This record gives sequence, structure tokens and C-alpha cells, in this order.
Amino acid sequence: MGWLAAGDTYEVALVGGRVVARSTSARSHAQSPVEGKAERTLPAEIQDRPEVLELQRFAEWLDRHAAECAAQVDHWMVSSLPVPTGLLARVWPDEAWQSALRDIVVVGAGPDEVGFLRGADETDGLRVVNLAGETVRPTAPTVTMPHPVLLPRLEELRAFAAESGVKQGVEQIHRATWLKPAGADGRTHSVTEFAGAEYRSWFHLSARATSLGYRISRSSVVDVVRDAGRMVTASVGMSDPYTEEKAWTGSLAWHHEDDCRSLPLSEVGPVAWSEGMRMAAALHAGRTVPKDDAR
Repeated sequence: MGWLAAGDTYEVALVGGRVVARSTSARSHAQSPVEGKAERTLPAEIQDRPEVLELQRFAEWLDRHAAECAAQVDHWMVSSLPVPTGLLARVWPDEAWQSALRDIVVVGAGPDEVGFLRGADETDGLRVVNLAGETVRPTAPTVTMPHPVLLPRLEELRAFAAESGVKQGVEQIHRATWLKPAGADGRTHSVTEFAGAEYRSWFHLSARATSLGYRISRSSVVDVVRDAGRMVTASVGMSDPYTEEKAWTGSLAWHHEDDCRSLPLSEVGPVAWSEGMRMAAALHAGRTVPKDDAR
């Protein structure tokens, strides 16, 4: 984006996601903002100029758009939903979409069609780099971006990413995961591993939950996950805000969206299990640590 005149002595532009200004005299020397000639802060005399306000609103929209793109890709990944290759090709030219999609691991129709997404074109389709370092083009009309607990050869993908310097815009291969123990008891309906995390107040606990992207529903922190085609709600109990000064997390349980009864652990799928444990662990990590226990 070029520079816009803002009054008689300044011009403004978006640089690195924020509005910066420079003196119009810089034009005659062909200086650029990356050379350090832009003002560190906007001069007071132009802060209310319409050009500045419009750029600031545009920057805010770009931030929201980038967050929405990342959230959509995260949803596709956590849910392991099939995504049309044509759709990926249409959104790829958008920098926000490209940032969220680049190097996400996609799976096509065949065993060789697994790798890191590097490009998408409406004419040539997707460009994927596989574990052999070769570029392949999936032929299926849709691909999935599997949740890491469902990804084939996950450890090899992580090793390849480390060696190649791959950095995903949406956390997938390095997302914290939990595998359900073999032979989970069908008579047990909850997990208490992360229960009892103490917070200074119910407000601090709920703030921690919402900052992590989870919802508060009645007396629980909840996360709705798509697992094997069904919507499953993972919930971590919270202590009563009306009877306790402090707050504690409770046990973790799961239930189908259309059924309030908790599921036996033996019936909880791998994605719902991993995401529920991830939520409970994150809430536990934010607990209040007594000074005597601090390291």
C-alpha cells in the first residue's frame, strides 16, 4: 500500500499492521519506512485526520479478517472436515488466508498425498510437499487437514518440519495432544487428573477460560468438538461463584450435543478426548500457585 497525503506536511501508510507517518520531504529522497524514516508515533496534528482514521479502521478490519481466517482453518483442522480444493485455490491469493493455510498438513486420496500445503491454484490445484521432500498435487476434489491425533506418521511430520524450518500459521502438528489410555473403563464417566485447580475468584477462572477460546455454560467451561461426525461437548466443572470466595475446577466429562448424560470414557472418541484433556490441562496451568510452592 502506498503513502497517502495527510495535510500539507505529512503522509501516512500502513506498515507492519499499524499506521505510520513521515514528512512529505522524505519523498524527494525516496526514503522508505523500512529504512527507519517513518515517525515512531503519529504526530498530534494529524491523529484526527480522516486519512489516518480510515487507515486505522482498515488495520483493525485486517486484524479481524486474519483472526477469522485462522479460526476457520483451526475449525477445519480440529473437526477433520473435508475441504474442497477449489475453495482453497480461490482463497489462497488472500494473504490472511495464505498465512493460516501455509504448511498445514493435508491428506488427499492416496497414501502419497500427505504433506505440507505450499500453494493452491484454480488451474493446477494444490501444491503439497511430502515427507520425501517431493512436490505432489492431490487429485481428489477435497482434502482434509486432520487433527494431529488422526494424522498418519505424526512424528515423521514433526521431524521433517523441524529439519525444514516449517512454521504453521495454525497450530496442528505441534498442538498438545492426549491419547486415551487403552481399555478405558466403561463404568467411569469423568477424568479427575486436572481437577482441583484453585483460582483467586470465579472471575479469574472464567477470564482464563474465555481467553483460551472456551465458553462458560452454567457452572462449566465447555468446548464443542466434532468427532467421527458427531458433536461432542467436553466440560470442566467450576465451583459455585455464589457460595465460595475462591474458585476451583472440577472433573472433566463429555456428552453428545443432543444428550445431557455424560459419556462413559470408553465411548469418548480420540479427538474429543484430546481436546477435552487439552482444555482441562490449560485451565490447570493457569491456577493460582501459592508462594511457598513457587519455584
